[in-house]
Amino acid sequence: MSSKTKIVVLHMKEIIYTAVFVLLGILLIILLAFMFFPKQKNNTGADSGQRYVPGIYTSTVSLNNTNLEVEVVVDSSHINAIRFSNLDESVTTMYPLVQPTIEYIAEQIYDTQSLENIAYSEDSPYTSQVILNAIEDALEKGKAE
Repeated sequence: MSSKTKIVVLHMKEIIYTAVFVLLGILLIILLAFMFFPKQKNNTGADSGQRYVPGIYTSTVSLNNTNLEVEVVVDSSHINAIRFSNLDESVTTMYPLVQPTIEYIAEQIYDTQSLENIAYSEDSPYTSQVILNAIEDALEKGKAE
């Protein structure tokens, strides 16, 4: 009889070890599921303070026969960069006020994070208006709903 008792004790240890490892395996799978599966968010952009969908958005400005693309880089709540994406030397030669004008407008937008109350450059108010309209069009594409 004592030999049967020994065998049962050895099998019980194996069952206990197996049960512990199975529980640890299930716990690991649950932990990985929580870590790697995306959380469901039912928040809308207005509720969470998100103003934009992060990304790079472009809009086109036509100057005579030249199309310039205004590129606006945004994250969820800030305008990070405004620039021309295809500005070459011939365009800057023909329109020397384009680059300083976009830099002047971009600086104001970075400070206020808004398109409201932007002062136009005295040297090129019409160019400023065209560029500001292009920036507004690009931001409309990136607005969070």
